[in-house]
Amino acid sequence: MSGLGDWAAVETFAAARPGASAGTYYGGPAVMAAASDRPVVTPSREPDSFVLHIDADQKSMLMDLDPALFWETPHYQGYPALLVRYGPADGIAEWIDRALELAAAKPRRRKK
Repeated sequence: MSGLGDWAAVETFAAARPGASAGTYYGGPAVMAAASDRPVVTPSREPDSFVLHIDADQKSMLMDLDPALFWETPHYQGYPALLVRYGPADGIAEWIDRALELAAAKPRRRKK
């Protein structure tokens, strides 16, 4: 598997996962769980990272496990999302799949 070195690579990888689809979230590009219309990954304003939408328990665990890869800014504190630095797919791909499973299991998001 090649690396996930930029948003285009992350988006292509995540959108190709079963149950995922390209979409928008707050007006920007996103990969969504098709079953719930909830975000899985979105781009970040941070130039070297993307946003992984994941539950709070796993967020804390990931930041403790590898703080160089998984991190947050004050903007994401208290929210079920964290920043992930672009890099080798083997450290990131499994967590994109896990975020997709979690998002798909939630109730369908209401359209605004």
